[in-house]
Amino acid sequence: MRSASYTRTEGDWIVRSVPGSTASDRSYRCPGCDQLIPGTAPHVVAWPAGEYGSVDDRRHWHATCWAARERRGPGRRRY
Repeated sequence: MRSASYTRTEGDWIVRSVPGSTASDRSYRCPGCDQLIPGTAPHVVAWPAGEYGSVDDRRHWHATCWAARERRGPGRRRY
């Protein structure tokens, strides 16, 4: 049984917990550690709350990286 995603507000951010999907072949790069998150792995999606945030501002994070975001700045970007 798959757990459902849920959305909450954390300060200036809207955060959605994503359970992962066995059918997903997508991957995302976590801005906290600069590592790939497979679409099959549980993770969180965060974007700015309020009028200044949009769908284009969404970022996928490992749940542990999101929880430690105050101690960990964004990782080195790979291009």
